Amino acid sequence: MDSTAADRFDAGRFEASRHRLASLAYRMLGSAADAEDTVQDAFLHWQAADRQRIQVPEAWLTKVVTNLCLDRLRSAQARRERTAGAWLPEPLLEGDPMLGPAGTYEQRESVSLAVLTLMERLSPVERAVYLLREAFSYGHAEIAEILDISESASQQHLHRARRRVTASRPRGADVDPAAARRIVEEFFTAAASGRTEPLVALLTDDATAVSDGAGLTATLLRYDTPQRIAAIARAGFAPTPAKRRFAGGTPAVHYALVNASPAILFVLGDQVVGAVTFDLTGGRIAAVCGVAAPGRLTRLADAWRRHQPGPPLVTEW
Repeated sequence: MDSTAADRFDAGRFEASRHRLASLAYRMLGSAADAEDTVQDAFLHWQAADRQRIQVPEAWLTKVVTNLCLDRLRSAQARRERTAGAWLPEPLLEGDPMLGPAGTYEQRESVSLAVLTLMERLSPVERAVYLLREAFSYGHAEIAEILDISESASQQHLHRARRRVTASRPRGADVDPAAARRIVEEFFTAAASGRTEPLVALLTDDATAVSDGAGLTATLLRYDTPQRIAAIARAGFAPTPAKRRFAGGTPAVHYALVNASPAILFVLGDQVVGAVTFDLTGGRIAAVCGVAAPGRLTRLADAWRRHQPGPPLVTEW
């Protein structure tokens, strides 16, 4: 095999792992753009490496991407951004390859906006161990090799990570898709009509909500009681001329799946101008996340333009 053919072969081996690497980086970083940059950096490492000495390319690439993500999470810039109170995971539309793998409940849960936000409480290494184990089913011996730690350290990191994540979000189970849609539609209808009682009834007693305030606030807006969430939902979902002016027109409202969770999308023409995701537990809503800052919706909006949605819930909001 000549050098050109060998390069093509090696590039093909990398491309075969690209989606898996990007999905790992997205879970680690919560940003599709940062995930893509990280995977590209990994490709440069791959090109520069003596590939003949790499016995298991998948394992080697996983280690490179994981450690590149750890470097990003530990950087001074990332620490400033994430501790300033304005960081929120980037939402992705169903079908985005960064959301895979999605064969198990744990894998789907690991990309929900609620869990990605909770993982901010973990140290970078705890986050890596948690994701490698829960989302990618690596054993502790493999994780130890990837992170250059002992197996017992990997087990301890996983124990702490699970405790911190589940302390605020007990493990549940998948909600029937039809039931999930019904719950979210009921919530939207009640909020748009200004009715408080049915909103509160749809929320768990410890429900939380977070919003980026359409990018108009320096920090995220947080709400931590069903009554406060119902009040902000009434204010946010009720259409007004001022909201239409801000959106640039009269958007349609669609039901969709975003980060493996039911969601409401506000769509103006072919542009997504707002997304609200719902995390369900036991048939009720445990977490609500509102995103309307244009910079956080770029990839989702691009995916929506290629999407073939069903009829909107509301044609003109």
